[in-house]
Amino acid sequence: MTRREMLALCRNGFGGVALMGLLGSAPFGRRLRADPPAPLHPRAPHRVPKARSVIFLYMDGGVSQVDSFDPKPRLAREHGEDPHLKFAVDATQFNSIGKILKSPWDFRRYGECGMEVSDLFPHIGSCADDLAVIRSMVADFPEHTNANYFLHTGHGLQGRPSMGSWITYGLGSDNQDLPGYVVLDGGLIPPGGLDNFNSGFLPASYQGSIFRAGDVPLANIDPLEPTTELQQRKLNLINQTDETLLGRLGQAGQIESAIANYELASRMQTSVPELTNLATESAATRRLYGMDSDDTYTRGYGAQCLLARRLVERGVRFVELTCPRVQADRWDQHSRLIDGHTRNAHAVDQPIAGLLQDLKARGMFEDTLVVWAGEFGRTPFAQGTDGRDHNPSAFSIWLAGAGIRGGTTYGATDEYGYRAVENVTTIHDLHATMLHLLGMEHERLTYRFSGRDIRLTDVGGRVIDAILT
Repeated sequence: MTRREMLALCRNGFGGVALMGLLGSAPFGRRLRADPPAPLHPRAPHRVPKARSVIFLYMDGGVSQVDSFDPKPRLAREHGEDPHLKFAVDATQFNSIGKILKSPWDFRRYGECGMEVSDLFPHIGSCADDLAVIRSMVADFPEHTNANYFLHTGHGLQGRPSMGSWITYGLGSDNQDLPGYVVLDGGLIPPGGLDNFNSGFLPASYQGSIFRAGDVPLANIDPLEPTTELQQRKLNLINQTDETLLGRLGQAGQIESAIANYELASRMQTSVPELTNLATESAATRRLYGMDSDDTYTRGYGAQCLLARRLVERGVRFVELTCPRVQADRWDQHSRLIDGHTRNAHAVDQPIAGLLQDLKARGMFEDTLVVWAGEFGRTPFAQGTDGRDHNPSAFSIWLAGAGIRGGTTYGATDEYGYRAVENVTTIHDLHATMLHLLGMEHERLTYRFSGRDIRLTDVGGRVIDAILT
């Protein structure tokens, strides 16, 4: 064979080698073994989005709607009377039906919109013109575990992907050095446990990464090897072993996720220490979040809210904050309502308002969606004498930021705040609206599992257009 003949026969081979190199390179962001190249690789939404990221402020336990964002003067007029003589009373979690219980807190009007907010939340009330309060939310479950699964996954049973997992599955992330879905552990993991943040049947790369409060948010964030070279050699060996197994099995989601997670973990050893160094923030910013408060729980939740802002600032797609462990139960006050709700509200009120104000000051409010919600509400009558039982028939949540019509109150409950009666809104509606603002059509975001296409909103869900700009 002459040299000319050899070059003629091999020219396509040279091109193939070059193409393989390009497809595997970082600028193309594509590996040959999978498409898309990496689980968190950014993906185009279905439509032009309003929101780039979500911060979900989870109020674990069920905030009382009639003590927060849904004032009911009739409770004060009929305080101490028998609820059975006023309306049909449903069975409750503990079925200890007391008398009608007025709110211990006064309500005041805030902002140009005149929104009524209780004295539990004076700082959040000062942001009323930025909030869209939904007073007509309903839940399908009256018990914490199933209600938590429903709120997080759109399904009342264990094992489905969390909304944070669905969102990162649909959109990926704008930062390849941090997880796309981060849960900031304030001290209380809700009933139902870590399955509230799991990826279910989606690949494991989309599950929530738990960041603990404190100086060391993750285990092994500091390399144990004495040199970077030694650590890289170990990672290369792990990847080589996984790649060999993958070559025999073909595409395997668990192995793909393991490879991607090892690579991400290595990059996080550089990115996370810088991320969590809140000392780089100004004293004014730390004060805004309440980090100079006399209340240690306010300081702790303030640090979490500030960290949430830093995460979305760096392109993390979905950040969830769990409740701090105050010296009372979470928002689940079956007794000692005044003490428990006061402690929980004082811990979160100033930090949340500081977060909203900081997002606006930095020009991030327009593309960050903030959602404040629990899993259900409370009864307008007492459990015993000084608590409130679970009430899935009506509760209040609010949204703010990207694409939200601020100063809006949507839906209504009856005169007692017991049942939603106007513009009844479901968890599926909330999820559909969140996806809509992120540029995704909830009926098109599906995953084939167990013989059918499954979506976050199951077979329901409608976008709540009235609260959108």
